[in-house]
Amino acid sequence: QAVPAGSHVQLNLQTGEREAKLPDSENGKSDTREERRRKRLGKVDVDSNSFTSQELKKALAKMKESEKAERKAHEEEVRKKFRPIEQLKEEFEKLNVKMETDYEIMVKLIGKFNSSASTLDEKVAALYDLEYYVHQV
Repeated sequence: QAVPAGSHVQLNLQTGEREAKLPDSENGKSDTREERRRKRLGKVDVDSNSFTSQELKKALAKMKESEKAERKAHEEEVRKKFRPIEQLKEEFEKLNVKMETDYEIMVKLIGKFNSSASTLDEKVAALYDLEYYVHQV
């Protein structure tokens, strides 16, 4: 059972029931500020029989549908703003510019580090560069 905020709740050990009491001020009357707050928030209906399971399922389905519609609208907005990476790669190839992903760069750096033809300075530089890319991941 829902109780108003600020209520005193206790467990009666003799009966095993939980009891709630509205807080009393020093003069014996309940706090008027709390009463005003309760009036402003209104009565909360927590009766389990107020909604059937079918009504709840329908309401949940409507929420899910509206959520899906919002998500699709957002995805369409993003698709209008950005282009797929494959399309960008094709356009860069036409301009004779090779675009590499971080993964491709990391593979090259590992290859340079493992290569026996690389000098010590090249291997150290490859490790520093690799550290930068791994840190991003």
